[in-house]
Amino acid sequence: MRKKITFKLAELFCGPGGLSLGLISASAADDQEKTYIIKPLWANDIDNNSCRTYARNIHNRDDVNVVCAPVEKINFENVPAFDVLAFGFPCNDFSVVGEQKGFNGKYGPLYTYGIKAINVHNPKWFIAENVSGLQSANNGKAFEKILCDLENAGKGYRVTAHLYKFEEYGVPQARHRIVMVGIRKDLGLEFKVPAPTTANKYVSAKEAIENPPIPKNAPNHEITTQAKIVVERLKHIPPGENVWYEGVPEHLRLNVKNAKMSQIYKRLRPDKPSYTITGSGGGGTHGYHWSENRALTNRERARLQTFPDDFIFEGSKESARKQIGMAVPPRGARIIAESVLKTFAGVSYEWVPPKITNGNGNGQTPLFEF
Repeated sequence: MRKKITFKLAELFCGPGGLSLGLISASAADDQEKTYIIKPLWANDIDNNSCRTYARNIHNRDDVNVVCAPVEKINFENVPAFDVLAFGFPCNDFSVVGEQKGFNGKYGPLYTYGIKAINVHNPKWFIAENVSGLQSANNGKAFEKILCDLENAGKGYRVTAHLYKFEEYGVPQARHRIVMVGIRKDLGLEFKVPAPTTANKYVSAKEAIENPPIPKNAPNHEITTQAKIVVERLKHIPPGENVWYEGVPEHLRLNVKNAKMSQIYKRLRPDKPSYTITGSGGGGTHGYHWSENRALTNRERARLQTFPDDFIFEGSKESARKQIGMAVPPRGARIIAESVLKTFAGVSYEWVPPKITNGNGNGQTPLFEF
């Protein structure tokens, strides 16, 4: 019988559990009858519905170790000892969309609570995630500071940061995120970035949503009733185009100055991955079906994020949308986690050199590529 080597997982800013779902789905086996796995232990978030979703899906409905409270109030001495820390620290102040406030914003300093957790528990490894805009916030100084702090946290960590384009890892969505993996230096291991699995064969939005078809009674699959003007507007927008498409009649166009963001009433292309699914935004930002004149349902958005259909999001429809849009795609997280476990197991895998910028000269990756 194979021996299980289990890493106990704690997570800060856990959201609904996309990152955790990917981690606990991962495993690696060595040639010495050992299997390496990750088990959820404890989590924290400030959003009540996210905590309920996490407890239901990740902790099998047990909410005892899912603490819904501001991270500032967590006493890490009282947190159960863990082997791996995950934290997708809030990214609002580092996003390439809108004003970048970096460390001067409300959310910028929150990564330091991950540092505090590491200082107390010295986990064997950690995984931290943020938007691609982090690399250029505060002229790059924010990212440099965060990497330095992570490397020097606790007993010291060897950190590998990489800009992952998740569409290259089987996610049917152009979602670009910086993921930092740190392994404690005294363990003598080096994590390498897993090579893309679908770089030349992207999963399309249509394939993700229609194969297999979503049952009509699937959870979180309510169809939004669209206003008549929205339906009329969408009739004139072909797949892949937005509200500023030249074929949209004048009376149906938006009279918004300096706002031609490409996702406004933008239809998906059925033959390409979706553009980035977001968790908030007003009219026109909900993601739109390529042929039906309507916004996507939350279950369709969840499919584009690679959540399984039996993963149920708690709360209102808008709350579910927010949770889905803010989550890490489980499929991408699983591939990264499997590579970490293979590193511990001493199992080789295909890898690529870490990369942060995409070569466009400004250190940022376009948020919407398809």
